[in-house]
Amino acid sequence: MRAVIQDRYGTAEVIGVDDVPRPVPADDEVLIEVRAASLNGSDRENLAGSPFYARLNGLRRPRNPVPGSDVAGVVAAAGRSVTEYAEGDEVFGELAGYRGGLAEYVATPPRLLARKPPSLSFAEAAAIPQAGCIAYRATRGVRPGDRVLVNGAGGAGGSLVVALAKHLGAAVTAVDRADKADHLRGAGADDVVDFASEDWADHRDRYDRIVDLVAHRSPYRVHRALRAGGSYLMVGGRTRMLLATAAAGWSAGGSGKRVKVLVVPQSRADLEAVAALVVDGAVAPVLDRAYSLEQAPAAFARLAAEDHLGKIVVHVP
Repeated sequence: MRAVIQDRYGTAEVIGVDDVPRPVPADDEVLIEVRAASLNGSDRENLAGSPFYARLNGLRRPRNPVPGSDVAGVVAAAGRSVTEYAEGDEVFGELAGYRGGLAEYVATPPRLLARKPPSLSFAEAAAIPQAGCIAYRATRGVRPGDRVLVNGAGGAGGSLVVALAKHLGAAVTAVDRADKADHLRGAGADDVVDFASEDWADHRDRYDRIVDLVAHRSPYRVHRALRAGGSYLMVGGRTRMLLATAAAGWSAGGSGKRVKVLVVPQSRADLEAVAALVVDGAVAPVLDRAYSLEQAPAAFARLAAEDHLGKIVVHVP
């Protein structure tokens, strides 16, 4: 079968496409014929091997050379102990280990898979898992009238955070590059901040929730932009900021401000909840460009340059 191969960490130039053996599912696995896969910020990190946690799958090189975690496809075979899915079922989900999806076939345990809603295309379904579950967890507890800021809103996961916060009744400020402003307003942002010309952390006592997808600022500074009782949630960013935020996880005295790293577990329940919102029309995954499997190096180059507006999708014939 054809698969995308990353045999070392680096830039998009290390990405290739080659023939590899078709996987054989274990007794507790299903074999998925992949129809579409989408790229996430985690794929950019796994390409570069940075931050440090991106090397948990291999210190010097990826143990699994096939990247990609979010897939949608058709069950081609089911192991003997699998009872919930059968050959021909259409499924989507996030792969355990965050690798293996950019291939014609992938074998995986079914616990993180869900049935693809008939109204969604394979590309739309593949765009949901990681970004959708991050958005679902990051906006939990947001109430009508809250003021929410999303930093890194123009990337793979930001659009769904913006859309879901808006659906919940929040006034949303989106932060990213100036050339993504129209895209962010289309996703539902009420206000757009160009990070190159304005520092949102100087917005004193303004937000009830800050979702930071690309954290570069000290946790001891960002809390100033929160209202009393507000929360700062770090989802991704530099290693030193991740460690500092994890170490600093605190509540600021009588103000009740909370600063913490948001841990988003892989969850079928969350996946199904987000898919239901998409089917109901409450939110929609924003698709950027589509590439073929053979064009994967170009897809990773666009991801690494952070030029994408929403989810990059790879179609697998």
